[in-house]
Amino acid sequence: MKVTRIPVGDLRANCYIIETENKNAAAVDPGGDFEKIKAFLKDNNLDLKKILLTHGHYDHIGAAAQTAEEYGAQIYIHEQDSVMLTDRTANLADAIGGGKFIPTDNFNAINDGDVIRLDELEFEVIHTPGHTRGGVCYKCGNALFTGDTLFKMSMGRTDFPGGSMGEMYDSLKKLAALEGNYEVYPGHNETSTLDFERKNNVYLKGNPYEDFI
Repeated sequence: MKVTRIPVGDLRANCYIIETENKNAAAVDPGGDFEKIKAFLKDNNLDLKKILLTHGHYDHIGAAAQTAEEYGAQIYIHEQDSVMLTDRTANLADAIGGGKFIPTDNFNAINDGDVIRLDELEFEVIHTPGHTRGGVCYKCGNALFTGDTLFKMSMGRTDFPGGSMGEMYDSLKKLAALEGNYEVYPGHNETSTLDFERKNNVYLKGNPYEDFI
């Protein structure tokens, strides 16, 4: 498995291209810059088969419809965020994007524990609400794609519609409890490891503000 990070869109969300031994690929969060994603796939002779969305905000789904149409790829999103594929208000396109948005109702709804297979790869769905109701992470081999749930030394915002600080901390505890170490591929900024975050990320140790509530 080879993972390539491609920052896309005005907010520089991380799109990840995961390559199989047979030169098929999955894209996690193609949030914009379709031509950049297309050029990478062409330059590396990859055939995109799956589009895995960690949640439904515009900066993570902005190029999903166009990419799916171009390659005939299947889109996967948690059922609680699926409305964001067609509703630009729900996905914050006007609030944080303000650009062109192509809706799509062609998707596969996923839930906690589902497994998405591509050649030798298996992506396990971990439902991690908090940033959005339908936020998920994908676990594949030693890789953990965390979207806007877990960042290096930080966590995702909970002040957007559908966000919940309580659910976010429960989701972070869920990730911290995974057995073993993982390469952490977040929705923004630098990559990390789960062991590093367990040791250094205050948000994985519980709610640091709960004593003041």
